[in-house]
Amino acid sequence: MTPLKALWNHLTATQVAPPLWLVVLSGFAALAVVAYPISWHYSRGLITIAHEGGHALVAVLTRRKLRGIRLHSDTSGVTLTRGRPTGPGMVATAAAGYVAPSLIGLSAAWLVADGRITLLLWAVLALLTCMLLMIRNVFGAVSLLVVGGAVFALSWFAPPDVQSAGAYAAAWFLLLGGVRPILELQAKRRVGHAPDSDADQLARLTHVPGTLWVLLFLLVSTASLVYGGYLLASRWLPM
Repeated sequence: MTPLKALWNHLTATQVAPPLWLVVLSGFAALAVVAYPISWHYSRGLITIAHEGGHALVAVLTRRKLRGIRLHSDTSGVTLTRGRPTGPGMVATAAAGYVAPSLIGLSAAWLVADGRITLLLWAVLALLTCMLLMIRNVFGAVSLLVVGGAVFALSWFAPPDVQSAGAYAAAWFLLLGGVRPILELQAKRRVGHAPDSDADQLARLTHVPGTLWVLLFLLVSTASLVYGGYLLASRWLPM
């Protein structure tokens, strides 16, 4: 067997599903992290990484020039692109951020439900590496290195049951954590504290009210949470 074939077999190998109690426990743990203000303050940066990664990926797919990504210690971030200031590419890039964590969480849930834990962990490492190449500030680089190091350690050193627990917890966290920033966004917009948010930029680009964009974000994230939760529990649901 060639090394490339062996690597592919390793990445695509399936792992035995953990017990149901571990899946439920990981979900409640993720919910506690998202719901508790202090833990959310420290973990929200992971959602920001997914948010800015969504902007960056769609910018590349729509052939906008990606100039760089910045992640800040207050859990905010910015993705800089160059290209037409209007048009479908700009709209898609602006719309991608708030739905990216939920859609990544849904993809993670699909892989986890299929037992592809190793493939999920290495896919995350690949995405983090691509983002690291475009980071333009020290805090952002350190953040990605820390997260990437943790994912690598989980994939390389942890036993299979620990990997499964970590993968389920990560999927739950992305699905649940993708909803809260959207609710926070609308709360800020209601009092006029987010005049340049993604929703307001989209309103200026499309002449569709920003509130409708927020509702679209919320619809996507809620649907992802419901279906992703179903996927994560599907092995134990009656057929």
